This record gives sequence, structure tokens and C-alpha cells, in this order.
Amino acid sequence: MKLLTFSTLFPNAEKPSHGIFVETRLRYLLASGKVQSRVIAPVPWFPSTHPRFGRYAGYAKVPTEETRSGIQVHHPRYALLPKVGMNLAPLLLAQSVKPAMRRMIESGYDFDLIDAHYFYPDGVAAVMLGKHFNKPVVITARGTDINLIPQHAIPRKQILWAARHAQGMITVCNALKEEMAGLGIDAAKVTPLRNGVDLERFQPVDRASVRASLGMRGFTLLSVGLLEPRKAHDLIISALPKLEDTELLIAGSGPERARLEALAQQLNVAERVKFLGALPQTELRNYYGAADAMVLASSREGWANVLLESMACGTPVVASNVWGTPEVVAAPEAGVLMAERTPQGVADAVRRLRANYPSHAATRAYAEKFSWDDTTEGQLRLFDKILGASRP
Repeated sequence: MKLLTFSTLFPNAEKPSHGIFVETRLRYLLASGKVQSRVIAPVPWFPSTHPRFGRYAGYAKVPTEETRSGIQVHHPRYALLPKVGMNLAPLLLAQSVKPAMRRMIESGYDFDLIDAHYFYPDGVAAVMLGKHFNKPVVITARGTDINLIPQHAIPRKQILWAARHAQGMITVCNALKEEMAGLGIDAAKVTPLRNGVDLERFQPVDRASVRASLGMRGFTLLSVGLLEPRKAHDLIISALPKLEDTELLIAGSGPERARLEALAQQLNVAERVKFLGALPQTELRNYYGAADAMVLASSREGWANVLLESMACGTPVVASNVWGTPEVVAAPEAGVLMAERTPQGVADAVRRLRANYPSHAATRAYAEKFSWDDTTEGQLRLFDKILGASRP
């Protein structure tokens, strides 16, 4: 079976953690030995690598082709227009990618199926491309592509069009399938396949020595994610005045950093908050394993991989009760769900966890139930079914 994995959410040499969950799922699928895949992971076109352009200059630095984990990855450029670009994004993306797909087919890799990740614009563009090249398409919905973007009328209309014409759809949790059905998408075409966790990469560490090396002293919370409003790091910082013996480490980068630092100063907790910046997964493992709890206060999540990564390192979590998160945090050894998404709700949940703190071994054992095996088998069954139906 030859696949073409298609997504703007895929790691590259400049952003090695960008969309790493897509790469991880693909690595495990390839390890089955039953499929081949090449990747087309478009990046926005940008004219210059000059430092004055900040993070945008990174787009220009991304190589046009690279190999990651033995997977051949192509990075064609596509136009990303400010403000008006949202409605035109699928069409611009599809038009930009057509030449790369055509060259791939002409070079001898005539793939059987397009495996697209993220519904908008990627999934919509994938269906356009599937129609052009006469290939079946499977789209994986991952979170905000279903629980946020359809609030806009034109993208919602395009998402519904793509759902009608895709041969199959995957969601990373049951909650997203239910939301898609609520939008009017045929639930019979949707297969929930939750993400797994890399149990080899994320393992418990020698807590005492790692805590000493990282300078952890008292009860330590870890928050991981982009510094943006949706991740709600501010709720955790605002809970610290109610948790006087608690310190907070924040791993991630983004536009909210200055505001979050100012908030910590305003609440007189700056000495208990440390911003770590963006960390590679190899470093995150130590922070996961050494922290006392990982806190996720997001307003929206499809299937938050950071929760399972923390649990795999033996560290329980405190999380907001949204979307697919209750499907991840489903037992006391996993952690605690917040009763409300407020600073008080964060503080109360942390206290509940501390009052009934699970053993690190029990938390690790819970995470071990979430290997990638079932997800891989589910993908193979779905792809086989679609390809069997499409062949003469």
C-alpha cells in the first residue's frame, strides 16, 4: 500500500516539533511493514531569511526536501494571504501542491491514497487534489479544525463539502466525531482512532537526581504548550497565589510571553514562575519526569498528546474538562479534571491531586494502555477497506 501523507502540520529542519504528532503516528504506521509513504508538507512562501522578519524568516529556511526518520519529505511553498487568506487557503494550497504531486507520480511513486491531516485547509485541499489525480482521500480531524474553524461560514461550507467527498475520516477522540455529526457530517464515515504515546521516548527518570539538576525544590507544576490564549497558561499563573508552596515551569514559546511575565509580576509570583522556552522532546522527558504534576488548562483540545507524554514519564496531570481530555484522563492514577476553568478551579484540582496522589508506577502503567498498536491497526483496516472499494 502506497500512501501520500499530506499536511501543513509536519516537522521540518527549522521547526522540528511542529506537528510532531503527525510524524509519530506515521512512524508507527510504517513500522508495521504494510505501507510505504512519502510526505508532502507545504510551508508558507516567504521571501527572505533576514532576521528582521523574526519567526516568518524561518519559513524561507525550510529545505524544499529532507529525510526525517527515514521518510522522504517534500516542502513545496504555498501562498498565505493576510486577512483574506482564510477563505482562499484550501484552493491556494491545492494549486501550489499540484506540481509536486505530479512530479512524484511521474518519478515512479504513484500512490494509492492521500492521507491528509487537519481538516482545514489541509483536508479540503486534499479532496481537491484527490479529485484532480483520481485518488481516494482520508482526512484526520485533530481539534480546532472541527471545534473552532467551522464557526466561520465559508470554511464550514468547505469542510462539509470535503466531508461529503472524502472516502473516509478519522478523529483522534469520540468527542470530535460527535461534533462532526452535529455539523451535519455523516457519522458512518468517521472512525475514531485516538493518538498513542511513544513509550520508549517518554519514560520515568531518576526523579531525585533530575530534580536536583534542574533546580526543582518544592511541589512543582509543569505547563507545556504554545504561549497563546487557547492554552490558558494565565489561569495556572493566576492560581499560584492560592498555592503558596507551589512553583510553576512553563515550556513553550509564543506571542503571549510578555503578557504572562507581566501577570506573574502583578500577582507577586514571578519568583515562582520560570519560562523554559520551546524544548525538544528529549529535554521535555526530564521535565515531565521530575515535575510533580503537569497542568493543561486549555479551552480546546482534540487529543492532547502532552497529557499522555507526562503520564508515560510517571507524572499525573491536572486538566480542563474539555473535548477529548476526559477520554485521556479517565482514572485516578491518570490525574484530576478541573471542575471549572478558572484560577480557583486550577487550585482546587491541584489540591485534590495532592490529597490523593497516585504512585508514579501506577501513572506509568495507565499510560502503557495507550500504545500505538490499536491506532495502526485501525488505520490499516480503514485504508484496506477504502482501497478495496475503489479498485475495479
